[in-house]
Amino acid sequence: MTADEAALVPSDVAVSARLIDEVRGLIEDGGDPLGAMYCSIRSREDRRPLGQTYTPAPIVEAMVKWARQQGEPARIVDPGSGSGRYLLAAAAAFPEAEVIAVEVDPLSALMVRANIAVRGLGDRASVYFGDYRSLSLPEIDGSTLFIGNPPYVRHHQIESEWKAWLTRTAKARGFKASALAGLHVHFFLATAELGRPGDRGAFITSSEWLDVNYGSLVRQLLLDGLGGESLHVIDPKVEPFADATTTGAITTFKIGSAPTSMRVRRVDEVSDLGNLAGGRKIGRERLAESNRWSVLTRVTPKVPAGYVELGELCRVHRGAVTGSNATWVKTRDGLSLPERVLFPSVTKAKELFGAGEQLSDTVGLRVVIDLPTELDEFEGDERKGIDRFLRAAKSDGVHEGYIASKRRAWWSVGLRAPAPILATYMARRPPAFVRNLAGARHINIAHGLYPRQELSNELLDRLGDYLRTRVSLDQGRVYAGGLTKFEPKEMERIVVPGLELLQSGVIE
Repeated sequence: MTADEAALVPSDVAVSARLIDEVRGLIEDGGDPLGAMYCSIRSREDRRPLGQTYTPAPIVEAMVKWARQQGEPARIVDPGSGSGRYLLAAAAAFPEAEVIAVEVDPLSALMVRANIAVRGLGDRASVYFGDYRSLSLPEIDGSTLFIGNPPYVRHHQIESEWKAWLTRTAKARGFKASALAGLHVHFFLATAELGRPGDRGAFITSSEWLDVNYGSLVRQLLLDGLGGESLHVIDPKVEPFADATTTGAITTFKIGSAPTSMRVRRVDEVSDLGNLAGGRKIGRERLAESNRWSVLTRVTPKVPAGYVELGELCRVHRGAVTGSNATWVKTRDGLSLPERVLFPSVTKAKELFGAGEQLSDTVGLRVVIDLPTELDEFEGDERKGIDRFLRAAKSDGVHEGYIASKRRAWWSVGLRAPAPILATYMARRPPAFVRNLAGARHINIAHGLYPRQELSNELLDRLGDYLRTRVSLDQGRVYAGGLTKFEPKEMERIVVPGLELLQSGVIE
């Protein structure tokens, strides 16, 4: 609320002609005195059931500025419009566009109608008084711009019929939806349903959908159908809304596309948003694989020309969790099991630290017993040996363990294929990056680096050499006592030479 707007908040119900004239003047000048007064009359607690948070002008300006760079829309839709801050700013930016406000609160609908009237937009503006999810839009010549601040309402306050709508509508698109999703997730899906290829949008919401399970629907939509273009996360220490304690993330999208990448960044202050043109490009595969997008927004040192993040070259996967190393990890001696179910594996970090640059053979490694889910392929003595082993494991209660009970078959560990490069991830020293020439498997004491495209042995050697000499402890997450850990997605943030530099062999 500006000083001029604050001065207009009446101390009683009497409204003078002077006050009306002053309010009209502020609206004509681009202000929102009605919204400011509304927030002073209704506390944030009163507004919480409808998820009403009023967006500061700098955020509105940044999003409208982005919209102006995308071309002229024929129609603008502001879902959950409140007093119409987005609608009015966008209407001013696009003087030929039809504008539609969508609002469920009667008083807010009156406010936006008043603002439309004062701004002289009556010939091209309308207010849909109802739920955004039930909105229908007629076909038009040209594109639609969806822009605004979808209401933030937790799932507890969402009616069961709308939760059913969410799961049903998402399923029709081939996605899963959670009944725990907040209302802003519903609005993303409703926009995907309303939009047509080529339509664009920019929403600011809480950033929690980046990481929580119920946010997976938004992440899926942005990659398939909603067409995510960029993501701008405001530092969680900053509270972007004066009337709500919540985080903020601005998402821009182009409906109908399946992007090959999205631009992602984190800004320290609202004033750093600019025109929403910045951000690092994150490839589609990395986004699709990650269930926590906030990790991808963390600030890293500037990537020099010719360099990329490791995740652009390789997927990083932690090894399999056996659920009972005493059962599944053995020395070969005395095992009466088929050779084809015994996989030499790295099962201790010290095996990688001791290997140096290369793991050239499997001498000294233990084996992981990894049985297939279907055992019918085994006959005779092989099957007898497996049955004896499984009876012994079952008598120890291994099948009732948490990990085993979650498997398709409790006896099948599910080792990954051999990784060309193996890495330690938790120690008081930098990670070991070891070329896996022996083709050893690994369990969850190590990470495996799997190239996204085929890399020659020479290129893998160069990548391993670079990682061994350039990765330091301060690039990981430090715990008490100096123990440093690199989660898979954190390891993917390490800056490495790009493919062209690796091929040239000229690496500084």
